[in-house]
Amino acid sequence: MYQAVSDAAIALFLEKGFEKVPVAEVAAAAEISKPTLFRYFPAKEDLVLHRFADHVDEAARVVTGRPAKRSPLDALQRHFLDGLERQDPVTGLCDNVHVLAFHRLLYGTPSLVARLYAYQERSEQALGEALGKALGGKSGDAASDDAEALAARLAAGQIIAVQRILAMENWRRIDAGESAEAVWPDAVVAANRAFGQLRSGLAAYA
Repeated sequence: MYQAVSDAAIALFLEKGFEKVPVAEVAAAAEISKPTLFRYFPAKEDLVLHRFADHVDEAARVVTGRPAKRSPLDALQRHFLDGLERQDPVTGLCDNVHVLAFHRLLYGTPSLVARLYAYQERSEQALGEALGKALGGKSGDAASDDAEALAARLAAGQIIAVQRILAMENWRRIDAGESAEAVWPDAVVAANRAFGQLRSGLAAYA
């Protein structure tokens, strides 16, 4: 049901524009009532961002499911590079016409961009919790545990921001007319540099 309603909504939004399609029209296209639609999707923007729902805890899953001898950052870097290689739309490196149309809808609609940040905040929270567990969990000392939890949240925020900026740069170039194949070498270099900067911190700017 989620997928069917979301697909119907996105088709209408791509045809007419997000702001020009009322929720009632989406409900009619999906053959459900408006109250039923809102039981599945609390906000109109969620009809579009449903496609990101499976990715909200993706970074956390990567950290939790990594091999025992691989660090969280190494696992996340490897996962992002693998995404670039298979042209995962989440990395921004995808020139499929349908993905391009979806991204233009998303990034061209301010309310969707604003709603996307809420999804990214949930990603940061899930990743922060996973990073905290990766470092050994709670020590029993409240002050120490609070400090470590904050450190994990700060790290998660930086990692999610890096992934977002890398994806946006890839998307910017593809939207300007470059092919995914042409952008891929630079995208790999940029990703490796960005994760290297995460490892070294902000020493260059201190």
